[in-house]
Amino acid sequence: MKTLFCFFTAIISLTISSCSGQSNDALQKKYTVVNRTISPGTDPGSIHLSDAEGEGFAWINNEKFTYGTIEVDIKGKDKLQGSFVGIAFHGMNNSTYESIYFRPFNFRSDDPLRKTHAVQYIASPDYGWEKLRQEYPGKYEQPISPAPDPNAWFHARITVDSKSIKVYVNGNAAPSLVVDPLVHNDGTMIGLWTDTDGDWKNLKIVSAKK
Repeated sequence: MKTLFCFFTAIISLTISSCSGQSNDALQKKYTVVNRTISPGTDPGSIHLSDAEGEGFAWINNEKFTYGTIEVDIKGKDKLQGSFVGIAFHGMNNSTYESIYFRPFNFRSDDPLRKTHAVQYIASPDYGWEKLRQEYPGKYEQPISPAPDPNAWFHARITVDSKSIKVYVNGNAAPSLVVDPLVHNDGTMIGLWTDTDGDWKNLKIVSAKK
């Protein structure tokens, strides 16, 4: 007798819209914002997280993510050590989570070493970027080719399963980063992540469930 496994895919398309009249109050209801302020961005359909000291989050309320695909458009800036923007997932709280983030100021750097630090995976709190760079150089951060414009919007698609995390940028067929997850916790929080300020739009989460 054959056993049939059915895979259910829940597709949640989250449109972040400022042109539709979405107010700051509406954004505050949609997100739990930590160590930042959130506001409609200057580009239609975008939101902005302000700059502040330390990491900041905009966790998506009433949203859980374990495995699946995350797609989003992100814009940082070409400011040396001044633009760290990405997505946090598998969050248990504001200190225990995984993240894929980008350093736009390194995208087209003339320094070959800096270019290899364009996209980064971390698993906080035990595996920050410094520990990973020192102990596993070139494994958890990679360049992006072709390199995006550091001052323009770029598209990121992040696929997450129990064995691997892959990051595709601007529709490239080959991933810019492939890593094995360093942790396997029960966290399901997902949201925007930054260590500076930044802009996000067109966020779509596809959660794969067995």
